[in-house]
Amino acid sequence: MPDTAASSLPWLQAKPLADAFFDRDARLVARELLGKVIRHRCGELWLSARIIETEAYYLDEKGSHASLGYTEKRKALFLGGGHIYMYYARGGDSLNFSAQGPGNAVLIKSAFPWLDPVSPDASLARMQRNNPDSQGQPRPLERLCGGQTLLCKALGLKVPDWDARRFDPQRLFVEDLGERPARIVQTSRLGIPAGRDEHLPYRFVDAAFARHCTRNPLRRGQVEGQDFYLLGPEDAHR
Repeated sequence: MPDTAASSLPWLQAKPLADAFFDRDARLVARELLGKVIRHRCGELWLSARIIETEAYYLDEKGSHASLGYTEKRKALFLGGGHIYMYYARGGDSLNFSAQGPGNAVLIKSAFPWLDPVSPDASLARMQRNNPDSQGQPRPLERLCGGQTLLCKALGLKVPDWDARRFDPQRLFVEDLGERPARIVQTSRLGIPAGRDEHLPYRFVDAAFARHCTRNPLRRGQVEGQDFYLLGPEDAHR
């Protein structure tokens, strides 16, 4: 979004990311989204989650939706950085943000519930009602947003409401609260069919939350330098 006037902020100290944040290389955006907080207003409640896992996608590689060509459904991928692209995956909703260059984007793969004065216990309770476990019971915090469709379900994000839209500081935005991962895991993406550039290391995970993402890249048997790389602040442009 453009620089937001104080009068349009949902609360005085809100810090929505500007459009310029997203109008950069997809891998850089994917890395720097880690630690940022998604805010979605549902009724009187703000539901919030800290991003812990992302994947970058490019027009010129076979794993991306954009590589299949422009359609009206995929138009958000071909718009400027900071447009929302949502689609259905395995019966659930998935959240993506367009990045710099036509067809380039970042998938929000997993997050972790975020509690603060804006999103108190009542917000968490709403997220757990939105996304109960298979027995209808409250899902544990570490699994509540642990996957792209679980994340959208918990936050109440739906394809018809947000696909091809811009952020709206009164309803949905990503906020910078100063949280920065000390270490980032870089590895290959998940769910890419064989022969469609499945080897590309375009998945990024906040190492402190690795156990809570879609699949733990630091699980037993994984070898650093072979299956994943550990990055620090000095590796910002790897």
